[in-house]
Amino acid sequence: MNEASHSSPRIHAFCDDVLGRHDAVGLAALVRRKEVSAAELVQAAIARAARVQQLNAVEVQCYSSPRSDSLADTAGGSFSGVPTFVKDNVDLAGLPTRHGSLALPSKPARRDDPMVQHLLAQGLVVLGKTRLPEFGFSPSTEFESAEPVRNPWNPAYSSGGSSGGAAALVAAGVVPIAHGNDGGGSVRIPAALNGLVGLKVTRGRLPLSTLAAGLPLKIIVDGVLTRTVRDTAHFIAASERTHRCKLPKVGLVEGPAKKRLRIGLVHEAIGAVDICSQTRAVVENAASKLEQLGHDVIPLSLPVPDFFVEDFKLYWSFLASSLCSRGTRLLDPEFDSSKVDALTRGLSHYFKKRSLKFPLALLRLSASSWVYARFFRRYDAVLSPVLTQTTPLLGYLSPALPFDELFERIVKYTAFTPLNNATGGPAIAIPSGISSEGLPLGVHLSAPHGAERTLLEIAYELEAEGKFPRIERIETC
Repeated sequence: MNEASHSSPRIHAFCDDVLGRHDAVGLAALVRRKEVSAAELVQAAIARAARVQQLNAVEVQCYSSPRSDSLADTAGGSFSGVPTFVKDNVDLAGLPTRHGSLALPSKPARRDDPMVQHLLAQGLVVLGKTRLPEFGFSPSTEFESAEPVRNPWNPAYSSGGSSGGAAALVAAGVVPIAHGNDGGGSVRIPAALNGLVGLKVTRGRLPLSTLAAGLPLKIIVDGVLTRTVRDTAHFIAASERTHRCKLPKVGLVEGPAKKRLRIGLVHEAIGAVDICSQTRAVVENAASKLEQLGHDVIPLSLPVPDFFVEDFKLYWSFLASSLCSRGTRLLDPEFDSSKVDALTRGLSHYFKKRSLKFPLALLRLSASSWVYARFFRRYDAVLSPVLTQTTPLLGYLSPALPFDELFERIVKYTAFTPLNNATGGPAIAIPSGISSEGLPLGVHLSAPHGAERTLLEIAYELEAEGKFPRIERIETC
């Protein structure tokens, strides 16, 4: 799988401006040394965004008045001056929050979401909001009556979801880091499809967004998508300085650990779903690299009961049903349920037919964290695919498809990622190869609750060993 052998119509904005090929840590260092100003970085990012408009990744922008926290800037925030975007399912004061849906009005939010406050406290400069599929219910950022977000590696393919807009901007070089959140794989899936690092943290590691705080089972966690393990590691370390939690501290992870680990290797997807040969091969290759590096890699089957898939489907559909029936209370008094898309509507109907099963499903999903914790007494980490197949063409997961067909496709496609959302355990997606279509392939690592350090240390090791695939080639702006 040689990256150089592909000539897909890549769309990116990398060039020899002040952003160059620097990651967020590198740019923040330039700002601190006064070699470049935050204003220069912002203007370069805005120019880059204009160059890749065909990706359709930006929902709404505030280029004329970027948002930053002057206190973070004064105190020397870890990412002071670095431009970014936030996902359009958290409130950014002054801009509308539409959740990817026509059912919500375009009126500005009055205040910043707690997660936005957290991002600003790191010194990041917010330039706008990224697109997501309606309410984040789909793993592909596509719409019934609007242009999809396109994958910068090849615009005929999906950028993933639900943080698809964020991933497209980071992969295309517009910004080095962008906000995302993950309720069933929504950071890890687009990371895998765009050649990025996507860490889903342990539940409670980062501030709860307003969206996540009201859930009976808090499956959604916020985070970032980056091009380097270093950026993700520094973001976690910076977060610990501004947000206290009860979990063990991660600290600043700066490279691999000397300790060799016991790593489980998962060959089979939850629900006995078939895994495509390219996906299987890239995981086997990562396992071989880890063995060569001295880790003990042991094939295993996850102790996941047969009812897990049905329980998660029921919880997922419960969220859609709640929005359809209570959207005026949960989101906005002007919420119009008649304008939700076919996927949201289909999920809502799915739940209504099975609502009597929901209390037991919720109880079992809540208890899954204990099963997960018991399992990880024997393993330091588990390696698996992120998804069951390679990046799909746009249209394969379109919300315009008949609901039953789309629902079955989504469930089979995302067979690996929801487990960590139900259990609250951390997981990371990292680039690991290129498909025969010239698109990135990723692998997935899970670890015990609170063990983000382990995931980052392994990710550093694989990053150094495999040299993550890159989209860019420097051009003159």
